[in-house]
Amino acid sequence: MRLPFQQTLNPSIDTTITQKLSRERLLGWIGLTVIVILAAILRFANLDAIGLANHYYTAAVTSMLQSWRNFFFVAAEPGGSVSVDKPPLGLWIQAISAYFLGVSGFSVVLPEILAGIFSVIVLYHLVKRSFGTVAGLLAALALAITPIVIATDRNNTMDSTLILTLLLAAWAFIKATETSKLRYLLLGAMLVGLGFNIKMLEAFLPLPAFYALYFLGSKEKLWSKIWKLAVASMLLLVISFSWAIAVDLTPASQRPYVGSSGNNTEMSLIFGYNGVNRLLGMGGGARLNNGFANGGAPAQGQMPNGAFPPPALNGTNNGLPPARLPFNGNGVPPNAPTNLRGPAGGGPGGFNIGQAGALRLFVAPLSKEASWLLPFGLFAALIILLGTRLRWPIESKHQALVLWGGWLLTTGVFFSIAGFFHEYYLSIMGAPLAALVGIGMIELWRMGQKYFWLAALLLTLSAGGTLAFQFFTAQSFTQNIWWQSATIALFVIGFVSLMIAVLTRKHGPVAIFGFAFIVTAMFITPGVWSALTNLNTSSNQSLPAAYSGNSSGPANRGGLQINQALLSYLEQNTQSMKYLMAVPSSMQGADYVLATGRPVLYLGGFNGQDAVETADSLSQLVKNGELRFIYWGSGGGGPAGGQSDISSWVASSCKAVQGFDTTTQNAGAPDGTRTGSNNPFNPQNVAPGLNGNMQVTLYDCSQ
Repeated sequence: MRLPFQQTLNPSIDTTITQKLSRERLLGWIGLTVIVILAAILRFANLDAIGLANHYYTAAVTSMLQSWRNFFFVAAEPGGSVSVDKPPLGLWIQAISAYFLGVSGFSVVLPEILAGIFSVIVLYHLVKRSFGTVAGLLAALALAITPIVIATDRNNTMDSTLILTLLLAAWAFIKATETSKLRYLLLGAMLVGLGFNIKMLEAFLPLPAFYALYFLGSKEKLWSKIWKLAVASMLLLVISFSWAIAVDLTPASQRPYVGSSGNNTEMSLIFGYNGVNRLLGMGGGARLNNGFANGGAPAQGQMPNGAFPPPALNGTNNGLPPARLPFNGNGVPPNAPTNLRGPAGGGPGGFNIGQAGALRLFVAPLSKEASWLLPFGLFAALIILLGTRLRWPIESKHQALVLWGGWLLTTGVFFSIAGFFHEYYLSIMGAPLAALVGIGMIELWRMGQKYFWLAALLLTLSAGGTLAFQFFTAQSFTQNIWWQSATIALFVIGFVSLMIAVLTRKHGPVAIFGFAFIVTAMFITPGVWSALTNLNTSSNQSLPAAYSGNSSGPANRGGLQINQALLSYLEQNTQSMKYLMAVPSSMQGADYVLATGRPVLYLGGFNGQDAVETADSLSQLVKNGELRFIYWGSGGGGPAGGQSDISSWVASSCKAVQGFDTTTQNAGAPDGTRTGSNNPFNPQNVAPGLNGNMQVTLYDCSQ
């Protein structure tokens, strides 16, 4: 109840404002509901195509559910011989899902799908609170249909969980900036620390933008900002490194070998394999010496379980020489410029990421992932920068530029120069780019309230440039751009409508329709590409990527690749033993873990580069009755660049089992279940070592 002196002088104005707010609130709820439904459809539809997703991680979830020790240390296989080369939080969440739903592709991917959908909702809220409902809806829509985001949400690589965590951290830093309260700053630091325990240093990429937002936007005194940021940084470091320190302080004999670390420490994994090597490249000239003969680079190749092959098992090298893979659904399109293809091995330009440089995100093969709206997003950042007078502390529009533009800048620069990453890493760019797109569109509309002709001109130019970029990007991957006529038609109708509004100086419905048509035109191509990404799952399930212009791989691409005769033989002869068998790496063992739930000793860890066991320790396992069979390269090679001690021990202490030796073209299946010209997962012209010269044999090491 209002007091008399609080009554408005004009009740009709009060009623009009209330009605306007109610309509905007209703628009927000309806619009967000539609966008969330669209996001859910794009992420949940065609789930059968994902199979068991990334078999390496799914096998780890199987392992983690078998003991608290395996759960805490994220053991890669049930025997707890070696850990996954990632921190625990994302896998813990997947393991909890699998505990209730059972281990399956759906149960391990479900947390990522839900994280992706919630990210759309959170981004809507973050943009709406400063720029209004329409801006929030446009940003949410842009994120919901970003192709690489959809591909990543439909996989268990854990990036989607990281993105949601970082968006929640962004909210906390925004609140800290607005309220100057330490608790929000600490909350933001805690969330980034949790993100670190999902994907390690990748979580720190937006951190400069978060800190800059608070430092430049808070109305506190300078020293108050400094000491609060110092306290938050201390909390960030404690949370980030707490699990890693706990692992490193645990005696090596009481925990798994730290996978991909090179020296059995989490710190080496953080700053080496998952740190500096990502920037400098693996297997290239510049790399961190972390104990791997080739810098820790996994060899390149397309395997049935979506994994990388181990080093060649012929005792002659530490990995595979570079090879140019054909365009097979996850690579460079055949009509891309030669200088943009890059080598298929590690180092700058490898792993379908093109050549390092300022244009890397704008050309094939990366342009199809997250860059569809990047030209307009960069233009929007410029509009925000120049459209408002700069004040100190910075106000909402420039705060948005620092937050979203800074996040986009740090990630964009990193991916433009980094030597080793995978396409799905670019999903971390989706949220800041989507935010800038939504904000930029609404800022142009508001500019039109005063300078309609200027806003119409800028929208036409920026949208036209973006549409041209989308056309050439789509054309570089497929010639069948069947939706292009609709895009052109909408743009032309929108342009004509804006010109009519300019000439007649009537900025009503005609102007609204013109604006809406042009904006819609920009969303069509990424929307269609997202649907194609959903329908044409990458043939490499370990490395999700946006649609590449080719149809999906074989129907069984996500299934287990095992030799049933071999499995039956092993199960019959190892019933009282701990390990089903020992194999060079997870590439050969993950599917057998998933098929049986039993321990399979990964002698070389993830990709064959770790020295998980020695000849003496293997001999002791055999003497203890824990291990009998080992699959090994008859040429003398093995994990960690060909450990001669293990090879010598196998030759002197074990005997070959007749019927299971093979010359395989598929390093991902040691039993030869996929060999020869009928192997759809072994493209032609791959590197030596994958093309018929890999001798692997099952050995019986029992005394």
